[in-house]
Amino acid sequence: MTPETNDLLIPYTRSQLALRNGNDRDEIWCAYQTVIYDVSASRLWRTGKHYEHWAGQDLTAELADAPHADWVFAKFPVVGRLV
Repeated sequence: MTPETNDLLIPYTRSQLALRNGNDRDEIWCAYQTVIYDVSASRLWRTGKHYEHWAGQDLTAELADAPHADWVFAKFPVVGRLV
């Protein structure tokens, strides 16, 4: 995703992202490098938790400890950008 494309996405605050944690609403979203992804369709995120990671937050710093790289986000639809 280019910076120009990122600027066209709907902006969401950290507070708005936090509501998409799988508990407060049906949406299960996570952010990575300012891009917000809808992971609701993933069976691994069904409860809003994926191993020790929680939905509704920015996972950029936590990805370093994951057994996969950022390519994993390519599977999920982009819904906005974190501001």
